[in-house]
Amino acid sequence: MTSTGYGTPYAAEPRHPGWPARLGPVTVPGGVVRVRPVRLRDGTEWSRIRLRDREYLRPWEPTQDQPWEERNAPWVWPSQWSALRRLARRGQCLPFVITVNGAFAGQITVGNIIRASLRSAWVGYWVASTLAGSGVATAAVALVTDHAFGAARLHRLEATVRPENVASVRVLTKVGYRREGLLRRYLDVEGDWRDHLCFAITTEESGDGLVTRLVDSGRAMWS
Repeated sequence: MTSTGYGTPYAAEPRHPGWPARLGPVTVPGGVVRVRPVRLRDGTEWSRIRLRDREYLRPWEPTQDQPWEERNAPWVWPSQWSALRRLARRGQCLPFVITVNGAFAGQITVGNIIRASLRSAWVGYWVASTLAGSGVATAAVALVTDHAFGAARLHRLEATVRPENVASVRVLTKVGYRREGLLRRYLDVEGDWRDHLCFAITTEESGDGLVTRLVDSGRAMWS
């Protein structure tokens, strides 16, 4: 059993609706965006991009004891992939890879899924520095949010981001997430406890879908 913390017990659900799945394609200035499940053979590209983009990614990711080179080495991926797949099979997360024109471009994960009467989760993502500002992250968030509210049967998604991360704030606001508040000293990032903005969206707010909104606004095209 799990609990909300307010005395209401929730039975863990063994099912995993919405997993595995392939989402897209959607075309944005950066290319043709698709979202698919993580694969064991993703390790080489995952490591190559993250090692190259250390200065681009590190300011936004939680502090860890290991040096960046060690925790993003190719041999680290198999254990991460295995853990993500295990959680996905339990219905606790939806771990995806973002591809652009068929090539590995980043990750997007719906995590900490709680079902029963809450049906809530968080969404987190990163994309390669070479694709910054190209609409790729925006399209991926829209695809995954629509999927979470559809096949995955969730009701609410939230995302937390440092106020200084202007690009990520722009992604969330573009697709329709609303700002709920400021979380003081929320997460240990870059060796200190950092404030984070909390953004959220519910299925009622998604209307005909976030991808449809992007297409209607001219920011994306159906592929």
